[in-house]
Amino acid sequence: MKNTALTHIHESLGAKMLPFAGYNMPITYEGVNAEHETVRNGVGVFDVSHMGEFLLTGPNALALIQKVTSNDASTLTIGRAQYSCLPNNEGGIVDDLIVYKIKEEQYLLVVNASNIEKDWNWISSHNDLGVEMRNLSDDYSLLAIQGPKAVEAMQALTSVDLAAIAYYHFEVGDFAGIEHVIISATGYTGSGGFEIYCKNNDVEQVWNKVFEAGAAFGIKPIGLAARDTLRLEMGFCLYGNDINDTTSPLEAGLGWITKFTKDFTNSEALKKQKEAGVTKKLVAFEMQERAVPRHDYEIVDASGEVIGIVTSGTMSPSMNKGIGLGYVTVANSAVDSDIFIRIRKNDVAAKVVKLPFYKK
Repeated sequence: MKNTALTHIHESLGAKMLPFAGYNMPITYEGVNAEHETVRNGVGVFDVSHMGEFLLTGPNALALIQKVTSNDASTLTIGRAQYSCLPNNEGGIVDDLIVYKIKEEQYLLVVNASNIEKDWNWISSHNDLGVEMRNLSDDYSLLAIQGPKAVEAMQALTSVDLAAIAYYHFEVGDFAGIEHVIISATGYTGSGGFEIYCKNNDVEQVWNKVFEAGAAFGIKPIGLAARDTLRLEMGFCLYGNDINDTTSPLEAGLGWITKFTKDFTNSEALKKQKEAGVTKKLVAFEMQERAVPRHDYEIVDASGEVIGIVTSGTMSPSMNKGIGLGYVTVANSAVDSDIFIRIRKNDVAAKVVKLPFYKK
């Protein structure tokens, strides 16, 4: 099992550590609800250094990205990032990722920890364009400083105007005494803030200075369990739960990152799927009585017929009700549709709702 450069700090803080995507990761410190609340109302810090980073460089870097990703990366300018996915040849998704345009002919791809090797092999297998590819995953750390107080708490650590970094934009600048740090606003919590990419041997200094600067704002370390409840309240997909090798981006509601203005892996088949219409859809739902939906619970209709499956579910800390995502037949996918979640042989009422669950 791999450690991050900060594992010893998490252990010294009393974090509950568990294996996640091959890494020894902090799951909780003081409890999910308290940590969730910290990010929604204040500022918290996640160590997400398990994520993967690939640097693609050369005159054909964009062409390779255009070939393997569903979104149109040609619209990116330096300092902008884009959410995208890697379609496979069978109509599913290899992974979802974020593409950063660092400079002309250079892009950073940030991929999920559990898929680093898989994604590297997939992109490499399509690289007949002579693009220089570097896997930086083991050399770089990533901190997500999230919450409405993040900008104010961290501004003293950088000469970059943090408030001026728009959503899905980034700056390369100084932070916590370290030069050439990527400061990006691509948060996964829905509560604002930004991410810091730096080298492993710099991250402990960054962590310590972040906690010094944030002390007056009640900053706390946050584990991956709260990261999951926060992202679910926003309806953000989690690879391995809501999207995988067998779910198409169109079924997952990711048509907005699937651009048929260019050719990409399996684009013809996906275009046909769009024209014909999908048979199942990822929907958001709220429980109508006190119950917690869980991954892989069956979704049924009023007559008890199975119409789908829960992909993510939790008791929402912000709303104090059961919420979830799941695939259902198109006939049952409209907002306000009544569905039922089968929980230990009981069919518990739920309603399809519009995302996000949590509205500020």
